[in-house]
Amino acid sequence: MSSNDSYWQANLKLMFFCLAIWFIVSFLFGILLVDQLNAFRIGGYKLGFWFAQQGSIYTFVALIFFYSWRMNKLDRKYDVHEE
Repeated sequence: MSSNDSYWQANLKLMFFCLAIWFIVSFLFGILLVDQLNAFRIGGYKLGFWFAQQGSIYTFVALIFFYSWRMNKLDRKYDVHEE
């Protein structure tokens, strides 16, 4: 397998990992499992409500920084980083 193919495969793996986390937090926790999560509270709010209103947004922002950090490491590993 060439270096370009390996780089692309690693990029896709990272992207699907981030998308899976985003899906779990926003769709599963914020919509499908909201009733089960509402049994717990965080900061005075029901956990399901918090995930639907705040948690998915915070997770998305954290995933942006995580993706950027991991892509910089990946770019350096495959020597395609910017100078």
